[in-house]
Amino acid sequence: MKKVLFTATVDSHILQFHLPFLKLFKEQGYEVHVATNGNDNIPYCDKKIKICFERSPIKINNLKAISDLKKVINEEKYDIIHCHTPMGSVVTRLAAKGARKKYHTRVIYTAHGFHFFKGAPLKNWLIFYPVEKYLSRYTDTLITINHEDYELAKNKFKKCKDVQYVPGVGIDEEKFNFTMTKKEKSELRKSLGLKDDDFVLTCIGRLDKNKNQGFLIEVIRELITQYPNIHLLLVGPDEFNGKYQEQAKDVLNNVHFLGYRNDIPQLLKITDVSVSSSLREGLPVNILEAMASGIPVVATNARGVRDLITDGINGYVVDVNKEDIFIDKILKLYNDNEFKSNISKNNLKDVKKYYLSDVINDMKFFYN
Repeated sequence: MKKVLFTATVDSHILQFHLPFLKLFKEQGYEVHVATNGNDNIPYCDKKIKICFERSPIKINNLKAISDLKKVINEEKYDIIHCHTPMGSVVTRLAAKGARKKYHTRVIYTAHGFHFFKGAPLKNWLIFYPVEKYLSRYTDTLITINHEDYELAKNKFKKCKDVQYVPGVGIDEEKFNFTMTKKEKSELRKSLGLKDDDFVLTCIGRLDKNKNQGFLIEVIRELITQYPNIHLLLVGPDEFNGKYQEQAKDVLNNVHFLGYRNDIPQLLKITDVSVSSSLREGLPVNILEAMASGIPVVATNARGVRDLITDGINGYVVDVNKEDIFIDKILKLYNDNEFKSNISKNNLKDVKKYYLSDVINDMKFFYN
């Protein structure tokens, strides 16, 4: 029986983005293994392997992870290894470089957004760029999910003979293809402390420095001086030690910290505008989900966002930390329902190219 190994630093990455691809391999008769540093049960996984991946490149545990994973790879003799996440892919490719010759193992790496990009800090280029360029020689297929990364890898990583572009991890159209009654929407809003006539901005993503939600808190602070019915939902686990809650303590009537939620499609149904303030993105799933829900987007001008949003057509793209312009774009949508409706229609049309069914077909081609 053929075997495939998926690797990532954490379980959540596999659970959030890759279950359809594990299922694909199961349906094709593969034995499916997953290696992470977690203990969660993974659907469609025949064997779960715990490897001490660390997110930080300076952690000594990553050396042990290379050694441990190399032993597993030599024992299992995988046909395909598909690696994800920055350090997960570094460890995996170093551990698998011998297997490519010995067992003809194909090593596939999906870059979910390089840490080096136009406008990135110099230290990112000094640390991460040389590592990725070196490891590209141990990568049989390098998959990028936005055009900026694709062009860079194609032009600079000459040791990798197969650089490809795939539009993200795919959006399940069925997940967002449903309707909620007026009563259901009203009840959900009420449960969150919202009124039926409140104008709701929603930002989905973990709370951290890169997602930059502090910018959105300042936007709300300014907006509510004239429009007190505008509210911001911040949806995602807190990885910033309560700093944003502290920043928002004087506007908590309008800023709602919801934490992790498993009802994202329903929350988007009661959302007027999806907002994103990220400094860096690969191909943002939260924006794709908003598009699939027919919601206008106002987002900062980060890599990956530019792939999805055409300014003024299906949303707005604003330079990072331009608070006054960001506010202006939100108010244009607040004050013009017809324009807002047209943007919603454009999003429902534009998102089709990112549907999961199409991405799976692309990946079938690369896997086979």
